[in-house]
Amino acid sequence: MLVLGIETSCDETGIALYSTESGLLSHALYSQVRMHEEYGGVVPELASRDHIRRVLPLTRQVLDQAGLALTDLNAIAYTEGPGLAGALLVGASIATSLGFALQCPVIGVHHLEGHLLAPLLEPAPPDFPFVALLVSGGHTQLMRVDGVGRYVLLGETLDDAAGEAFDKSAKLMGLGYPGGPALAKMAETGRLGRFKLPRPMLRSHDLNFSFSGLKTAVLTATRAQEFDMARRADLAAEVQEAITEVLAAKSLAALQQTGLERLVVAGGVGANARLRARLSLAAPKMGASVYYPKLEFCTDNGAMIAFAGAMRLQHAKEEYGFSVHPRWDLAQLEAP
Repeated sequence: MLVLGIETSCDETGIALYSTESGLLSHALYSQVRMHEEYGGVVPELASRDHIRRVLPLTRQVLDQAGLALTDLNAIAYTEGPGLAGALLVGASIATSLGFALQCPVIGVHHLEGHLLAPLLEPAPPDFPFVALLVSGGHTQLMRVDGVGRYVLLGETLDDAAGEAFDKSAKLMGLGYPGGPALAKMAETGRLGRFKLPRPMLRSHDLNFSFSGLKTAVLTATRAQEFDMARRADLAAEVQEAITEVLAAKSLAALQQTGLERLVVAGGVGANARLRARLSLAAPKMGASVYYPKLEFCTDNGAMIAFAGAMRLQHAKEEYGFSVHPRWDLAQLEAP
């Protein structure tokens, strides 16, 4: 069975083809970073309009790469939510129109389920059950995953997500957009120890997160003294250290509390090299394994949507009405 995946939840247009027999056949991604850079963040209306321009050309591209045609498709999956309402509607309407024209099922996919299942695209995927750390610009959650659609929330952020903490700290420090990658790059030349930043809720004895206090501390640090390039790099290193220390500690605590031995890290912040180094070093010491998607599949992409759609394909219906869910709790999903 051949599934086309369409991802338009925010500022990246991702298209992919996944075969249930042969795996991922082709994928393409267009990022809107340059367009939004001058505004310092995503402009929803501009994002939606750009998705309209990109979806069909990228669809033709991935079909050509795989040597296939639209008529070869057996199903179409699209991101139903969460995300920007207008951007989601672009993917939903195009997917539904194609499904109606081709008379094939159309499958709405939860964006976070796509991220959560992305490591299953790897040559050595994790078996169920596992703990998943979903960490991105909009979400920071720990989930127990017993199968597709079988998710239990273990802990989540009470305020800013980890990705927001990276981005907002970078903005306070005068770094470019997107802030997270810019801060991580600058942290490579920084030295630890010059700044003392809080590790919010590190010892809260639960699996929840908080990063708003860290943002306030960064603001104070940028105003306290002359803020030259050396100090900026040192602060970047300390911000990254604080965020990744909390993420790693909570993830390892989740493994201990659940008794599970597999940890999946997914979402854009999952590409952070320091976070990966921390978890890859600490998890084996407690008898656990850590699984990551490829770096290109940490950020939003069509491959994870096509794969998640394929996992739910057997229960898809040929119904061509559609809806989107800008806010959508992952724990509300049902098993296929």
